[in-house]
Amino acid sequence: MNDDHSIDDALYRDLFFLRDNVKFLNHGSFGACPRPVFERFQARQRELEEEPVEFLWRRFAQLMDDARRDLAAYLGADKDDIAYVENATTGLNIIARSLTLAAGDEVLTTDHEYGALDRTWRFICAKSGARYKRMHVSLPITSVERVIDEIWSGVTSRTRVLFLSHITSPTAIILPIEELIAQAKDKGIITVIDGAHAPGQIDLSLNRLGADFYVGNCHKWMMAPKGAGFLHARREMQSLIEPLVVSWGYESERPGPSRLVDYVEWQGTRDISAFLAVPATIEFMRDHHWGEVRSRSHELLRRFRQQITDLTNLPPITPDGEDWYAQMAAFALPPCDGEALQAALYEQYHVEVPITSWNGRSFIRVSVQAYNDSSDLGTLVAGLRHLIPKYRR
Repeated sequence: MNDDHSIDDALYRDLFFLRDNVKFLNHGSFGACPRPVFERFQARQRELEEEPVEFLWRRFAQLMDDARRDLAAYLGADKDDIAYVENATTGLNIIARSLTLAAGDEVLTTDHEYGALDRTWRFICAKSGARYKRMHVSLPITSVERVIDEIWSGVTSRTRVLFLSHITSPTAIILPIEELIAQAKDKGIITVIDGAHAPGQIDLSLNRLGADFYVGNCHKWMMAPKGAGFLHARREMQSLIEPLVVSWGYESERPGPSRLVDYVEWQGTRDISAFLAVPATIEFMRDHHWGEVRSRSHELLRRFRQQITDLTNLPPITPDGEDWYAQMAAFALPPCDGEALQAALYEQYHVEVPITSWNGRSFIRVSVQAYNDSSDLGTLVAGLRHLIPKYRR
């Protein structure tokens, strides 16, 4: 990062396609891809169209192997323990559908999980007669110990799976998953982690973390093109995985480095360009000192955290510090029409920010990335000050 930049400057704004007139504070939903990475992505698409047979048949295995190698090195994992998927939800569906659950078995989770995955587990449990058990993690959070106790108190002799977000979607909280994974391992409970928001926002070492299964997105905080995610499985657990789409990777005539890779990646005709652009986004982050960018983004969010809580007159939902939030944080709102408030912020202030719902309460989830500056957050605060009274219930 250039020393001439202050925390109030938008870094690298010109390297993104985002509209100049929009205060984009919603990186957490779909990410935003830098221009140099997007150009590499489009170059791969052109390669595919220039000679599809060569690209998708003769070169496929090596292209994907190279892309997995770079991603695995970034995530602290072995390349043959990772397979590319379109998004974290796809990866988690593969895992959930692969696990054998019986009537009375329990899948333990929290009440802060992503709605699509709540639906996935309810669907799976309904078919098997298992129970999807959501433990309440109360807000505001006061300590790691209380979070662990609230979750772990749901463990019984029938607990087969512990499913947790690394960073929660509706409330943007970094959960203390390391301790819970270790406790689950001691009990023989399978651990499945939804890391949709983690890669690129916080440091990861999947081998050290030791979760049985971990899925993540590359198109959110890693800023890859849309449609790039991954599924990581510990070597000892890969025999449990079944293909979500049965294709040429099943009973493969050209076996790859692992059955996981065969079952998940080799599906015949599809555009793999987003996967192949992941090394470019890792290179982009390295070249632009992304550790410093992340720290600067967190500090900018931290500065405005107090302004937002002063405005709402509601306490922060977590203690301050990088152990609890990184570049994304959620703030409780007074009872209000959240959908109308979100629409008004966009229409009147050109602020793109989500209003989420959790347990009947409204929260505003603010993401800060390299292209944001203090004026973006200042506009958000001004908009909330003006609009909250109008949409209170």
